[in-house]
Amino acid sequence: MSQMGLYFDQTRCTGCYTCVVACKDWHDIKAGAVQRMRIIPIEKGVFPQLFVAYLALACCHCENPPCVTVCPADAITKRATDGIVLVDRDKCLGRQECHGACLKACPWDTPQFDPAEGGKMEKCDFCFDRLENGQQTICVEACPTYALDAGPLTELVEKYGYEVEAAGFSYQEKFRPSVLFKPKHPAFKL
Repeated sequence: MSQMGLYFDQTRCTGCYTCVVACKDWHDIKAGAVQRMRIIPIEKGVFPQLFVAYLALACCHCENPPCVTVCPADAITKRATDGIVLVDRDKCLGRQECHGACLKACPWDTPQFDPAEGGKMEKCDFCFDRLENGQQTICVEACPTYALDAGPLTELVEKYGYEVEAAGFSYQEKFRPSVLFKPKHPAFKL
């Protein structure tokens, strides 16, 4: 298996939300709370010593995804060929029925539920349909600052190194999320 992964250069991200909008558009997700790709603003410090960064965060497609093991309907699976974690929305019971077990299990709050009655779980599917057609994920393709990259995790490690922590993101060894970073650091001690 060639585990797919995502790389994020936190020093390049300007928080423009282009990746979020492109994802919603490509997957035809209506305006509202559900975001398969999220931008999390990080602000620390007191003037004049301020630190601002952004964290682009989608599903981490973990090596040991906690969402898979807790789903009562077996609606979440991990593909053996590339490690992409997918949700079968037809099998999903919805947040009211299962009380968001997958959301509670995920340390990064990746599963998203439509707040409407009977809303089903959604999350990044790594644009598997695009990958199968030889295209890049839509978030990577759309990023105007080239802050994102996606591909086989081993190739990303060779290209960018093995950094698994960033401002706003804490690596969890037991789940082994398939994400790499170039973290942004404050220029001064906070």
